[in-house]
Amino acid sequence: MKHLLSINDLNRETIQQLLDRAQVLLEQVVQQNTQLNTLSGQVITHLFFEPSTRTQYSFTIAAQRLGAFVLNPPINLTSMTKGESLLDMVRTFIAMGTQLFVVRHREEKTAQWLADSIQQHAIVINGGDGCHQHPTQALLDLLTIAQYKKQFEALNVAIVGDIVHSRVARSLISGLHIMGCQDIRLIAPPELLDAKMTDKTAQVEHSIEKGLVDADVVVCLRIQRERMADTDAPEPDQFFKQYGLTPERLALAKPTAIVLHPGPINQGVEIDPAVVDSPQSMILQQVTNGVAMRMAVIEWLCA
Repeated sequence: MKHLLSINDLNRETIQQLLDRAQVLLEQVVQQNTQLNTLSGQVITHLFFEPSTRTQYSFTIAAQRLGAFVLNPPINLTSMTKGESLLDMVRTFIAMGTQLFVVRHREEKTAQWLADSIQQHAIVINGGDGCHQHPTQALLDLLTIAQYKKQFEALNVAIVGDIVHSRVARSLISGLHIMGCQDIRLIAPPELLDAKMTDKTAQVEHSIEKGLVDADVVVCLRIQRERMADTDAPEPDQFFKQYGLTPERLALAKPTAIVLHPGPINQGVEIDPAVVDSPQSMILQQVTNGVAMRMAVIEWLCA
């Protein structure tokens, strides 16, 4: 039985197959508002211990478009409030017929621990664990890039913002390397960078103006205040002044550059509203692609 716990679980061939399948599902199912019966009768349970709009509900729609029963139990209304352990709750849902769990948790490697604990009794997808990994976000980002750019090998990708706390950045950097991309630039102040991510994998720039020159793809990241002490969080106005993606700064990238953002967006902090609404913004396309990619992942794991 397969799980998807990290983008590093996948090789280039598998990622390409998922990109191709997601594009077909996007065109034939998502955009046509149709439904398949691929997973008819199967049960998928989402366990989200952190707030989520895009990830949780795109997984929900994806599973329903494949014909599955979907459970979205509010964690604060489960028996965990009575002292039940996470593992006992998961075993209860398996006894009810759950074949696949999507798990989001504030603690790193929770999905890995759960997959190891339940062994072959169900499939686990990591929906985001702390600052560690978010593999399906990386896959949908790769899909969005592939829709507008021909070859990963030739791309210049700039990632701007709170990189040290970003599971999105970690997953995307690995995914880009797997697909052959060599020019990745991490743009952030020193306190929002992680040395482990920059040793051999990416070029560091503390100037957004330098980092954006000739970029093909610009990825903006949210300041994750919930993972910082109040004294560590940068002031929004000051951060926007130094690192906010404005139309003037975007003009330093290639005219054909696209802008991505995993959401939720803090307009006026990491990105200017004019950029969000510009023709170069593919942010809403990412959301749509998220449904198709998660359909492809669920279908692949449950096949």
